[in-house]
Amino acid sequence: MRIDPMGGARQQGRPRRGFGGMRWWILILFAGYAAWQWFGSAKVDPYTGETAHYGTTAEEEVQLGAQAFQQVLGDANAQGALLPANAQVSQQIREIAQRLIARVPQVTAALAAQNKQEVPVDHQAFQWDVAVIQSDQVNAFCLPGGKMAVYTGLLPVAKNADAMAVVMGHEIAHALLRHGSQRMAQQKLVQMGQMAAGMAMGGMDPGQQQAIMAALGAGAQYGLILPYGRNHETQADKVGLMLAAAACYNPQEAIPLWQRMSELEGGARPPEFASTHPDPANRIQVLQSLMPQAEQFRAQYCK
Repeated sequence: MRIDPMGGARQQGRPRRGFGGMRWWILILFAGYAAWQWFGSAKVDPYTGETAHYGTTAEEEVQLGAQAFQQVLGDANAQGALLPANAQVSQQIREIAQRLIARVPQVTAALAAQNKQEVPVDHQAFQWDVAVIQSDQVNAFCLPGGKMAVYTGLLPVAKNADAMAVVMGHEIAHALLRHGSQRMAQQKLVQMGQMAAGMAMGGMDPGQQQAIMAALGAGAQYGLILPYGRNHETQADKVGLMLAAAACYNPQEAIPLWQRMSELEGGARPPEFASTHPDPANRIQVLQSLMPQAEQFRAQYCK
């Protein structure tokens, strides 16, 4: 027998049970919950045939996209940057959008059949709209639910309607593929991992904690977040190219478009592994490999 300093008596050699053992149980529960969340949200994406994970319902995405779009329009209008719907450039952009949107059902059905999946119907609830914003930004986006914006800085880079259709098709593809919901699922997984790691490091000195969190952050960034983003870009390139071709735009314009986009960066870009976007040369190579299929879509729908 030996005396416990707190006044109790206990057997020598008997293992102490404290927060350490409880902490590991909590970590196991965290891991189980994270796995349940991640794998429970897994579905085969009918557009790509790849497994995808979703963090929201399609209905929630439409609502979130509509709210974000109103914020964008409000900010642009307050700055006097929102072009009126009857402006010539607005009409030109709206015509491209309408042609692309009209082909969404056919392209959706064709890609789903190609991947032996049921035809998704999420796009039927989309609230399509497009705005043109006066800005030097070389940018365009399509929010979840179909709300789009094109910045006038993109016009001189696109140069023609065919290239603009490729860009807008790419952005529409992000919405069709529900990439926003997939990123939310990924963020939830990373956050749960960070919470679990924080609990596991209880009792360590601050320096060790900081080093471990930095290593975990880098691992998540380079092992999950960045590759995930690059894959999304490649998926959107493919689906968007098919959409532009089916809408009777020339898919070949995608190659010089991305060459011009690459030139804008002047070569000052991080290596592919450290970027959310594919290397321009790799991107162009993938697009070139997709041209035969895109030309088939164009021939089928543009007789």
